[in-house]
Formats: sequence, structure tokens, C-alpha cells
Amino acid sequence: MNSAPPPLLQIEALRFAYPDQTPIANGWNAAIGPGITLLYGDTGAGKSALLQVIAGVLPATKGRLTVAGTSLDASPEAYRRNVFFVDPATDKFDQVTARACTATLREGNAHFDEALWQTLIEGFSLPPHIDKPMYMLSTGSRRKVWLAAALASGRPLVLLDEPTAALDAGSVRALWGALADLAEQPGRAVIVASAARIDEVPLAATIELPLD
Repeated sequence: MNSAPPPLLQIEALRFAYPDQTPIANGWNAAIGPGITLLYGDTGAGKSALLQVIAGVLPATKGRLTVAGTSLDASPEAYRRNVFFVDPATDKFDQVTARACTATLREGNAHFDEALWQTLIEGFSLPPHIDKPMYMLSTGSRRKVWLAAALASGRPLVLLDEPTAALDAGSVRALWGALADLAEQPGRAVIVASAARIDEVPLAATIELPLD
């Protein structure tokens, strides 16, 4: 009898709340294994905040986060190297080209899949834009640059916040195809935060907000 694979993300007694607000997570425990996990909830429910906490961008009030055996508390830099997250609202890369942005996002990433990245660039119709500064790209095209880097990253945990927002239909199809392929990889976990249900790819699990 085959045993279940160990979780790639372990969440223990996590608490997070904005000042003077009801906690989004209060003693939350979860074990996220390989495949695609949907983080589902209405707009304003706290999905983006939870992704940022898991990414190590926002500090939790209490609790412990571990990705691929590395604890955020014990080894914060090593933990973050196991996670791929780009805030969709960031302007950090506005002054560099899409190609240079990707080069920065993949730094130190020994498992970056160049062939997959190239396939995604084609699928997202990015070749005409790859050498333009990011500030010249539409919101959808900037998102495609980050998505291509994320999905090709090879990191154990990828966090995607409303990934289909501002994407054209062809790019959405390319995204679902890439996620369906990733769902088959034993060492990769992807958390997709979305206000809509997802039935285009097989889901390993669904987490609904508000949390119990």
C-alpha cells in the first residue's frame, strides 16, 4: 500500500490579523501536498494576505511555516528560496525589461526550466514584448511575465494570486495547460487564490475562507 507523500507546506497554529480587525487565521493548521490547491473566498476575505504570510512577506502573529523541510523561523532566506511569489501590484520591476525581470526572478534557482519558460512565453504571446520595459506592458502582459517565471521556477511552492485576471483567452488556456502538467509533478505544490471556483485543472485540495 502506497503511503501519502509528505506535505510540501506545513502550517502550524498560524495566526494573522490586521490591526484592530478580526483574524484571517487564528490557530490555523494545514498540510499542503503536491498538486494544485485552491484558496477560495470572496473578494476581501483575506486570500492575498494569506498568500503574503505564506510567502514570508507579511509576518504572522504566531505560528510556524515550513516548506520542503525548511522553517521560515529558523532559515528565512532558505525558506523564501523554496517559494515563488510576486505581488501582482508590485512596481519593483517597472524600469527593467521583461527579460531582465525574469533573470532577476530566477536568480539562484538551480531548477529553473528554460524549455518550459520558452513554451510559456510562446503560449502567452509574449515574444513581441519580452525586451520592452515592464512599465510599457499592459497589466495582463506583466502578469504573464511573472506567471511564466513562476511556473518554470522549479521551486517546491508557487503562490498565484488571481492568476487569470487581465489575461486573454489564449493565455488562460496556456495557463491551465501548464497547471495541469504541474499537477502531475510530485515535488511541486501550487496554491491558487481565486474568488471563482476552478474546474479547468484537477485540484489536490480546496481551502475556503473564512477559515473554520
